[in-house]
Amino acid sequence: MTIYVDVSCAVHAKAGLKRYAENLVRELKPLLGERLGIFQNSLGRGSPLSGWEGRPPVGVRWGYRPWRLTVWARHLIHWPMDRMLPGGSLFHATEHLLPPFERIPTVLTVHDLVFKRFPQYHKPLNYHYLRATMPLYCAKATAIIAVSRATKIDLERFYSIDPAKITVIPEAAASHFAPQAPSRIRAIRQRYRLPPRYVLFVGTIEPRKNLTRLVDACGPLLAQGLVDSLVLVGKKGWLYQDFFRHLAGLPWRDRIVMPGYVADADLPAIYAGALVTILPSLWEGFGLPVLEAMASGAPVCASNASSLPEVGGNAARYFDPENVEEMRQVLRDVLLDADLRERMSQRGLARAASFSWRRTAQETLDVYERVLESRA
Repeated sequence: MTIYVDVSCAVHAKAGLKRYAENLVRELKPLLGERLGIFQNSLGRGSPLSGWEGRPPVGVRWGYRPWRLTVWARHLIHWPMDRMLPGGSLFHATEHLLPPFERIPTVLTVHDLVFKRFPQYHKPLNYHYLRATMPLYCAKATAIIAVSRATKIDLERFYSIDPAKITVIPEAAASHFAPQAPSRIRAIRQRYRLPPRYVLFVGTIEPRKNLTRLVDACGPLLAQGLVDSLVLVGKKGWLYQDFFRHLAGLPWRDRIVMPGYVADADLPAIYAGALVTILPSLWEGFGLPVLEAMASGAPVCASNASSLPEVGGNAARYFDPENVEEMRQVLRDVLLDADLRERMSQRGLARAASFSWRRTAQETLDVYERVLESRA
């Protein structure tokens, strides 16, 4: 009997969800062996999942939007989809999309409920879809994995889910996020035309990342010569037009460096080369850049909202994400104190090492086994 894990978000490169599915199945593979199968929507599209050559996924060929609508409709008309999982004993939905099954138990990973907290920061169609389907998917799942205690609290608050149904299993930084040789840092800095001293943000450009306040906080720091530039690494997401209009009107616009997409192999050196990495988000389900930066040796400043303090622990410095002056002051304190940055770097390395994808996979397997035992 096969345990199927949905790797669609990894194949279609959906930002943080890609990291979750890709690293999880990589570590589950030695634990489950031939019992592990991979599922994918939009078969034939996107790059095949590395390391699974000769072991093709099962799934459907429909595009993502038709697949989402089909899953929702099949739930509503009570038409199960067990036949698409040959020999399936369990299905793990790694993104917020859970097909209906009659005999196959399911595990659903919930990364966040940001659409409930900040509906104005979602595209209308996506918001209405999630509003209609997430309560249904959470109710239908046999068990739920939340990536943080903050997400577990939201599940209980918004959907009144029994806490016993939810297991908190954190993510981790991938193994290639590690301190970098100075020569590597210099080479990557030259490749992306980065200045010697920069504050770094890594993430999708979208409203909840709070980038408008970040660029405002950094303006005086740039003017005072405490840092050469603010570097924003990441692709455009959605509803980013207001941010770019705001950015265009700033006198320090030319000090904001936006290299766009950065190859994953180059990210550790970009983190390691930063004076400080900042994650000013209004809300995060987990906040993986915090751990990636720490594992690479960079000191981290972060918002005190949502999951970020539980991820960064005592290794990071925190601020109110809605208070520009407080954000600026925390950054200023770190930028002015090289000894503090070194202490933060060392604490960050230890903090990041306390998370691992191997442990995430083992704890996920424990959830699978409990679900299967309960159905035996």
